[in-house]
Amino acid sequence: MRTAEVGIVYYNGVLQSAASGIADILEVANRIARARDEGAPQIRVTHLAADDNGCVVPVGLDKSEPRQGDILYDVVVLPPSLEAPPNLEAPTLLKRWLRDRHNTGSSLASVCVSVFLLGDTGVLDGRTVTTHWVYADAFRDRFPNVQLDTDRLLIDGGDIISAGGLMAWTDLALRLVDRFLGPVVMAETSRMMLIDPPGREQRYYSSFVPRMTHGDASILKAQHFIQQQEGKEVRLSILAERAGLEERTFLRRFQKATGFTALEYAQRLRISKAQELLQFGKLSIERIAWEVGYSDPGSFRKVFTRIVGLPPLDYRARFKAEASRQ
Repeated sequence: MRTAEVGIVYYNGVLQSAASGIADILEVANRIARARDEGAPQIRVTHLAADDNGCVVPVGLDKSEPRQGDILYDVVVLPPSLEAPPNLEAPTLLKRWLRDRHNTGSSLASVCVSVFLLGDTGVLDGRTVTTHWVYADAFRDRFPNVQLDTDRLLIDGGDIISAGGLMAWTDLALRLVDRFLGPVVMAETSRMMLIDPPGREQRYYSSFVPRMTHGDASILKAQHFIQQQEGKEVRLSILAERAGLEERTFLRRFQKATGFTALEYAQRLRISKAQELLQFGKLSIERIAWEVGYSDPGSFRKVFTRIVGLPPLDYRARFKAEASRQ
């Protein structure tokens, strides 16, 4: 049984109801998954306390014992805060801890204003994130190298996940359920807790979740670069240089670490983006192909159909029909 490790950070000023609420949603999802299948994957939550200096340690909540030793987290979550910038800044030790987790393969997730804490680490440079629209100007002023899209409620960039408003922690929690326990358990969890499911995440086919907890730091550097480029830059010479490896060594280690060749990996990232554009936009197939890096729409259709199992138009039609019935 695969256990996904999720760390929830209680930093100075955190909205504790959101932090505990995320854990509660994940536990409800665990119970639903077990009821469906005793051997189903589970999500294990570790509560982490960050003191005023930014030192992060596991803590026990509700009389539970804190977990000891180093934990390789699949996702580290920064819940929202009632503090507003410029008051909310990441202490040096917290910034270092978050960067170290990201460098060892953990995805980092923010909700609302906590994206400022992620911005302080530098890992968002060149990426696209969201936050509450009230903080848009402050965020752009503070982090000019980060793309901000406040029109989107949740942006899942694989190793970086950001949710928009203060209550978007529910959307983030359901996204984690979808990622680790699947869309069926996610839908049942939303119904059980009377939470509207995030429409963008109800997919007929599993989204591509890159493997990043493999422990190969050199390959992880290349993965982060591919993610930043949205899968559009996969020249072997550049990727090998990013990883600091000879090209043949890079090819061997990349496939061992991720389970894909670099080309296959990039294709899946691009097709995942195309799925989102098909589900929630009105762009033509030709324009979507161009947006995700394919100059030939015919080639795009072939790759999409091979990976997803449906041609792009059929995929859009099926999703739109289902969405309209919800």
